[in-house]
Amino acid sequence: MAEQGVSNERRKELEQIDPFQENLLRTLVLLKKNKKQFLLILGAIIGVIVIFSGIMFSFKKSENIASDLVAKAVITYGKANDPIKGFDATKDDFETVFTDYSNTSAGRMGRVKFAKICFDAGEYDRAFELYQEALEIFKNEAGMKNFLLASLGHVSQARNEVDKAKSYFLQIETGPSDLLKDEARFALAGIYEASNDMESSLKMYKKIVNDHENSIYRSIAESKIKEVK
Repeated sequence: MAEQGVSNERRKELEQIDPFQENLLRTLVLLKKNKKQFLLILGAIIGVIVIFSGIMFSFKKSENIASDLVAKAVITYGKANDPIKGFDATKDDFETVFTDYSNTSAGRMGRVKFAKICFDAGEYDRAFELYQEALEIFKNEAGMKNFLLASLGHVSQARNEVDKAKSYFLQIETGPSDLLKDEARFALAGIYEASNDMESSLKMYKKIVNDHENSIYRSIAESKIKEVK
């Protein structure tokens, strides 16, 4: 009798719908009642997935094309073995990248590569424009930012814009990153020296000696300090 009692209780438990089954049945009933709306939502979701996949495919394709164009231009420049000839041979490829693939990683880094090519070819105005554009893109990357500020400083010197060059080098000199700080201080020392501000020039040379033990500018800075003494 006890076994029969347990069996009946167990049968009652099995006959009852558990919460999961109940929720599942409710969901199925709801879907049946709203079949049209459900299909529309499902179609919209699938549409978003298809569009997103297409965008990602297109972006990857653009990235590959831009990368190939930049790589081809760099190889062509190397084969030219002359800054001006190299500039002439690669400018169209780079300009195509900037026009059609500016938002790709290759397009962004291509600006930096071509800016250096322009600088070496004496195309200072174009180099300045490209370095400025690159600075806007990489302004939140400390290391890259200092490299671009230094490049803008050197281009400004080549354009005889001393005050502008000084402002770029000072941003590095007073900034938090030590990358290229010795180069900026050396450039500033030269600028101050050229304007007969020997006190400021000496200050920069001393900073190089004291703060940059392994700097390639250290021996020159030491010589300049000895000259003053």
